Amino acid sequence: MVDLPPDDVLTQSGLTAAPGGRILVLACGALAREILALIQLNGWDHMTLACLPAKLHLYPDKITEAVEEAVQKHSANFERIFVAYADCGTGGLLKAKCDELGVEMIAGPHCYSFFEGNDAFGRHEDEITAFYLTDFLVKQFDAFVWRPMGLDRHPELRDMIFGNYTKLVYQAQTEDPALKAKAEECARRLELEFEYRFTGYGDLSIALNDVAAKK
Repeated sequence: MVDLPPDDVLTQSGLTAAPGGRILVLACGALAREILALIQLNGWDHMTLACLPAKLHLYPDKITEAVEEAVQKHSANFERIFVAYADCGTGGLLKAKCDELGVEMIAGPHCYSFFEGNDAFGRHEDEITAFYLTDFLVKQFDAFVWRPMGLDRHPELRDMIFGNYTKLVYQAQTEDPALKAKAEECARRLELEFEYRFTGYGDLSIALNDVAAKK
């Protein structure tokens, strides 16, 4: 069983691949807990995980290059590499790079979509004014939202940044009352309505199951 580092380490440094396994899942650090839970739950001993720093979530223009470097670094050590990133704001560049490198990646525009299920998420045409958080982002709210957006120093920026949002949707991967309470507090701080939506692992589970089953 892999011992995960604290969330702030996953944010800043990511996760080094554990030895063993034929398949490497290369993921965002924000997905580390969910992917390891699926690997352990399903007994996928032929699969291991490496994560890039979750803080790349804040700099989508850097994701494609970081993924390319990681694939090149690990390609000699694994039979296959699966990229557990969606488009994540790269404007199609990540998919094009993965195609060029000959590696698969999870489908969808972002993790909020594949956690809920891309088909289900696509039916929320009325949610252009929703702001989403996952388990990881609830726990790292200050690191990903409050401080980077300057709200800790200039709370008056709230209206400029979030004035067009109407609600905060917490997509919960686990049923955790403490996390739900924290997500509600995040919504209160942003002055948004709160909606709780238990998604579990959504299409992430389906995608990894397909990868694990391929010979």
